[in-house]
Amino acid sequence: MNDSLVYVVDDDSSLRMSVESLLTSIGHRVETFASVREFTHRSPVDAPSCLVLDVRLPDRSGLELQRDLAEQGTPFPIVFVTGHGDIPMSVAAMKAGAIEFLTKPFRDQDLLDAVHKGLDLDRRHRDEAAIITRLQERFSALTPREREIMSLVVAGKVNKQIASELQLSGITVKVHRAQMMHKMQAGSLAELVRFSDSLTLGLRSRRRIGAVMDLS
Repeated sequence: MNDSLVYVVDDDSSLRMSVESLLTSIGHRVETFASVREFTHRSPVDAPSCLVLDVRLPDRSGLELQRDLAEQGTPFPIVFVTGHGDIPMSVAAMKAGAIEFLTKPFRDQDLLDAVHKGLDLDRRHRDEAAIITRLQERFSALTPREREIMSLVVAGKVNKQIASELQLSGITVKVHRAQMMHKMQAGSLAELVRFSDSLTLGLRSRRRIGAVMDLS
C-alpha cells in the first residue's frame, strides 16, 4: 500500500464502487462520498491526495467545490468526471486548475493516468511547501540587521555598498553577512537568491489565502 489517498465524490454508487475497486487493485487508498456535504465532513488526512469529482451532484456542484477548495487555500488536484459534460464546462474546470475532464463512460487507463498525474503533482506541491516552511524557519532566526543585509546581498550589493548604505564598518557587514549565510544554510550567493525567491513566493501565497479568508 502506498502513501497516497484518492477521494471519489460521485452520487452514482455503481461508479463509486467501480472506481474504488480499480484504484485499490493497484494499491491506492480510496475514500468515497456521495455528495459535497459528505466530503467536506471527512476526517482530514495528511497524505498526497487527488480528488475524482463529479460535476453534477445533489447538493453543491463539483465546480462549486473546486472553487471553495481554492478559496480555502487547499486546492486538491482534481480529475472531473461527468455524464453531462460540455465544452464551456470543461474549459471552466481546466481554467480553474483541474488536471483532467473525463466524460462517462471513460476508459480505466484514462482515469488511472489522470489520477497518477494528480498524485505526482500533489507530492511536488507538498515537497515545495516543506522547503518553504524550512526556509521561513531559518529566516525567522535572523536578526533585523541580518535581514537588512540579506535583502541588500540578494539585490546584488557588495559589502562596501552595504556598509555605506547602512552606515556600518566593512568588518561589521562581513560578520553579519557570514552569520546570515550560516543561519540560512546558503553555500553561495546563487543559493541565497534561490532561497529568497522561494520565500517571496511563499509570502505571496499566504497573503492570497489571507485576503480570501478576510472576504469570506
